[in-house]
Amino acid sequence: MNVHNLMEDVVIKAVNTLYDRVKGENVTWLTCDCENCRLDTVSYVLNRIPPKYVVSGRGVTHNVEYLASSQLLADIDSLALEGMRTVSSTKRPFHTENREDCTIQANGNKTKPAYNFFTFMGVVLDGNTFEPVTNAKITLKLNGKPAEMVDKTWSNPFNLVPSTKGVYSFWVKSIPAKKSGEREFFNFSIEIEADGYSESVYHFEVPIMSEDSVRQTLDSTYTLKMKDLVIFKK
Repeated sequence: MNVHNLMEDVVIKAVNTLYDRVKGENVTWLTCDCENCRLDTVSYVLNRIPPKYVVSGRGVTHNVEYLASSQLLADIDSLALEGMRTVSSTKRPFHTENREDCTIQANGNKTKPAYNFFTFMGVVLDGNTFEPVTNAKITLKLNGKPAEMVDKTWSNPFNLVPSTKGVYSFWVKSIPAKKSGEREFFNFSIEIEADGYSESVYHFEVPIMSEDSVRQTLDSTYTLKMKDLVIFKK
């Protein structure tokens, strides 16, 4: 069964149209209209409007009137303009990267067996107050070396900022396997550096069963919740 959010098509079209129009007016606040910025704006809008899911052509037909609503289109344009301003003023670290580097690359091994890693997620806490640490550099290492991420949209090291509330996340690039169904143990470590705190290193081992192919999409159910990492002031 293929579930599709109709709002994606509407928002993508609206965002591209608005970018082209604003770019043509040479406004000073629009600093970039690359694909990365446009996709960030699309995400901004989609996270602020109700989705419309369908599984068939009949579902599309039933939603034609709603999708043509002038109020809906006006709301989308308003959010898109707001998103464009936000994205233009706060670009992501991977903003200047080629879009191909911002998508999962299987290096020609897309249909070959691979060890696909969980998304690692956890939180860093202050050892005295047990409040989230809001400024720290988190580095994930595999066999003593910084682990390569699936694409440029995943950072390693990961820099904690107040808005993340101490939460970090990593998604390690898949590793080729000889065949599917093989179990392998991988040795990871997490290094934490923060001003005023003692440097901390945590080691852990993860068993992974190889699969038929490289995972191309993020699966929220395939996540490893790490234990809370606690650091102490010097």
